Amino acid sequence: MAVIIKTGDEIALIKESCVLASKTMGEVATHIGEGKRTIEIDKIAEEFIRDHGGVPAFLNYNGFPRSLCISINSEVVHGIPSDRVIKAGDIVSVDCGVLLNGFYGDMAYTFQIGDVDEKTVLLMKATKDSLYKGIAKAIHGNRVGDIGWTIQTYVESLGYGVVREMVGHGVGRQLHEDPQVPNYGKKGQGVLLKKGMVIAIEPMINMGKKEVKQLSDGWTVVTIDGKPSAHFEHTVAVDQNVAQILTSFEYIENNLK
Repeated sequence: MAVIIKTGDEIALIKESCVLASKTMGEVATHIGEGKRTIEIDKIAEEFIRDHGGVPAFLNYNGFPRSLCISINSEVVHGIPSDRVIKAGDIVSVDCGVLLNGFYGDMAYTFQIGDVDEKTVLLMKATKDSLYKGIAKAIHGNRVGDIGWTIQTYVESLGYGVVREMVGHGVGRQLHEDPQVPNYGKKGQGVLLKKGMVIAIEPMINMGKKEVKQLSDGWTVVTIDGKPSAHFEHTVAVDQNVAQILTSFEYIENNLK
């Protein structure tokens, strides 16, 4: 494993990519809604990224055919935008990656479309809360297991399932770098966190069982029991006492309908 420590200048460049990803997601927030096709949202995001000098990180990554991953309800991650129409009551996870100035930014947010049942709203809140609880552990001297343990113990205490098959990761000149950052684990175990590491923390939390399966399209991952799943992600820089959150949900939340 080769964990890359970034300089302050490199973190500043990653932050620029993360800001573009965040603004792109803000643009998504103004358009996503009942009656929209997921391919329309994808095209809006791709145009926005390119208009601001970036490149969609996911487009053609390992053959992925779109710029965003858009996953609805029981879809956990890696949903492929298509002619599928978003409906009232859906929850829609949007994952966005950007390449700018040679560095990547990566983030995800789960949107509530219209009136969503209360149990699902609580799942979304718990997933988002778990993200920030995990980020609080992304400090110099802790270990990757501290992040995963914190996320896992919180959401499992509420009766939810933590996806094991997909994990967070390092971010930099590559979209996925070492170390892997699972959303489960044991305190004090795993890779030592050091100031200058940049990682994406991204809890994927299921209302029901933790088990998932991949659909025949080779990408879309769904819950095995058909229950909803939520996904939130920030790119963060490990620091001495408090992690720097490089992406932002503010653009999204300021633009939500």
